[in-house]
Amino acid sequence: MIRVIHIITKLELGGAQENTLHTLGHLDATRFSGLLVTHPEGLLVADARAACRYDTRFVSSLVREVRPVRDGIALAALTGLLRREVRDARDRDGAGAPPGVIVHTHSSKAGILGRAAARIAGVPVVIHTVHGYGFHPRQRPGVRRFYVALERLAARWTDHVIAVSRADLDEGVALGLFARERVSLIRSGIEIARYRGAGSDRDAAVRALGFDPGLPLVGMIACLKPQKNPVDFVRAAALVAARVPGAQFLIAGDGVMRPAVEAEIRRSGLEGRLRLLGWRRDVEAILPCLDVLVLTSLWEGLPRVFPQAMAAGRPIVAYRVNSAPEAVKDGDTGYLVAPGDFAGAAARIATLLADPALARRMGAAGRERVGEFDADLMVRQQEALYERLLRESR
Repeated sequence: MIRVIHIITKLELGGAQENTLHTLGHLDATRFSGLLVTHPEGLLVADARAACRYDTRFVSSLVREVRPVRDGIALAALTGLLRREVRDARDRDGAGAPPGVIVHTHSSKAGILGRAAARIAGVPVVIHTVHGYGFHPRQRPGVRRFYVALERLAARWTDHVIAVSRADLDEGVALGLFARERVSLIRSGIEIARYRGAGSDRDAAVRALGFDPGLPLVGMIACLKPQKNPVDFVRAAALVAARVPGAQFLIAGDGVMRPAVEAEIRRSGLEGRLRLLGWRRDVEAILPCLDVLVLTSLWEGLPRVFPQAMAAGRPIVAYRVNSAPEAVKDGDTGYLVAPGDFAGAAARIATLLADPALARRMGAAGRERVGEFDADLMVRQQEALYERLLRESR
């Protein structure tokens, strides 16, 4: 039995967190036992506590912000936890072979501290998944260099890296974070059938959200934080509203930028036409209500809302950043415009609203190519990688 220990900073509502929980919940129980290590707070903690397929350990000192004292405490806590896991595995497997333990880290802080703790504790296989980097071009140069240096340091403690996008894979190789032979492309998966099968009564679902089912509805599903750049969605919505008088808009998500978004809604005169739904766990119910899915992120890994919208048969309009072209084929499954070009995004949205047949064709094209984002495929690929790396370590 292989013990797979996933370490992630915090179980907030996001793709990396949902990806991790799905993997742990669907590992082959005859070959793997799972353990989740994370902070005790977050919207998905209840999901982790309720799951019966894996154990959970909470480390309260594991936080996203750089806090040297708390980070040192977290490193000590993680090292102690992993040492116990290695000792238990040796008792179970015998002292003659490396213990059957794998550490798999996610997110920047857990990726640094978790990989360091794993090496100190003598874990034979250490894997890290890149769901997008903690550094990006919009940071101050000194800050960006610092985070790149940390990733290079952590790479010394890493046996293998998983990238969810080709763009992140190529960037990591170019920056010297890992060698090409030590990285695998494994897409962040979704439960495709869950999104394909939703929306049988669209009119009722639209009414339940507080909108008129006879009018077009455009939405963004994202956390309200600087990376997702939600104010640009409001600006684009205002331009679309001027061209398509009946258009309605929603944002599903919440976060630190909510006050800025609310202020832009008031400034744009969109009160009553753009609703903030707050955190939603029923993305599969919201997507079929939309005529167009929009994402105005300034940098990304590979957001799960892209394949979710593809599976639901909805066209996408997004900024052309990082891995966006790997999911959204410009002119085929949706449209991509330059980052910050909310006027260009608005023009593309208006085009789709004016031509429902085009929108349906793009949605159908997305459904046809969403198979590479299948969640079961993601888990099977990870299982094969776990077994290969552990076999090679022995």
